[in-house]
Amino acid sequence: MDKKNRNYDIFFFDLDGTLTDSSLGITNSVIYALRKFGIEETDRKKLYSFIGPPLTVSFEKFCGFSKEQTAKAVEYYREYYRDRGIYENRVYDGMEEVLKELKNRGMSLVVATSKPEPFARQIIDHFHLARYFDYVAGMELNGGRGTKEEVIRYGLAACNITDKSRVLMVGDREHDVIGAKAAGIDCLGVLYGFGTREELIKAGADYLAETVKEILLFA
Repeated sequence: MDKKNRNYDIFFFDLDGTLTDSSLGITNSVIYALRKFGIEETDRKKLYSFIGPPLTVSFEKFCGFSKEQTAKAVEYYREYYRDRGIYENRVYDGMEEVLKELKNRGMSLVVATSKPEPFARQIIDHFHLARYFDYVAGMELNGGRGTKEEVIRYGLAACNITDKSRVLMVGDREHDVIGAKAAGIDCLGVLYGFGTREELIKAGADYLAETVKEILLFA
């Protein structure tokens, strides 16, 4: 783990790949959407790249879809996701204990995710994690707040946070790091999720953590 140089008292958490392992639900939803286009993908790990970035980015980048095809693919994805995929998910081992300890230490916690906010709130409620979070910030269903930077800035404004030096973004993909940097806050890249060490370092992560429990070292 990289040595930290200061403590934080406000933590912004990514959702997919950071708070929860959502790989089964997300990949099943992508598989469902691709089948609507006559595309059969049997290697689930090839679809892990969809975990984290906004879907509008992923369908264009990884499937070569036009904007019109991407919009339709997102519709198909949500057909499966809203009823089934959303629950094909699990909280990472030890995460609830970390959240509880952070709250016990007086920290403020916020979810900042590229997932549509209604879905994010539904997941947080489903896993009984709402008690730990002051706010859940996500993308709008119509595509608004489509970048992690926009989501972070929205979360900061919603919580009336003006001193960005107190805030640490915790996430597992380059989009979390890039968004945090653009929004003016530091970022801890976690290696237990779906991003690689190389990806996080290249994006400019301030710190890296191997395990869930190492997050506590920054409080």
